[in-house]
Amino acid sequence: MTEPNFQPTLIGDSVVIRPLQKHDWTEMFEVASDPLIWELHPASDRYKEPVFRKFFDGALAARMGFAIVNKATGAIIGSSRYYGHDVVAREIEIGWTFLSRTYWGGKTNAEVKRLMLDHALTFVDTVVFWVGEHNRRSQRAMEKIGGVRRQGLYPRTFDGVESISVVFEIRK
Repeated sequence: MTEPNFQPTLIGDSVVIRPLQKHDWTEMFEVASDPLIWELHPASDRYKEPVFRKFFDGALAARMGFAIVNKATGAIIGSSRYYGHDVVAREIEIGWTFLSRTYWGGKTNAEVKRLMLDHALTFVDTVVFWVGEHNRRSQRAMEKIGGVRRQGLYPRTFDGVESISVVFEIRK
């Protein structure tokens, strides 16, 4: 059995999702340095350069991170990644998604998620999304794309930050 491609290039109507590269740092941080992007996130200080550097380097090291690029302009407008592929459960997570506020409230998030979902569902049966317990904006976004909330709350620690999340899933 061959390993799935965790970093394909996915092309939609308005975005290109491509593997994150080291040289994306400057442009990616320019987007991520907006404190309002992170205000509802458990790592609400991720707009700070040393905190975002750890996040960025982790995405590179995981080899599952993406740059989200505006198809018309070629500008980086955000990021996302796959995480935690469970071969036995046939499940993977899509997460760590953020977009420039210019793209909030439109169809960009749904397009990104749809492209990533369509790819992931070629090698898993379930895609999960962990969302901060109090992040109603992201929870509503998950509901908009058809995510079904699992029962309960789920603790998680990343980069020393403990948080409580809700988990949404989308099945094949």
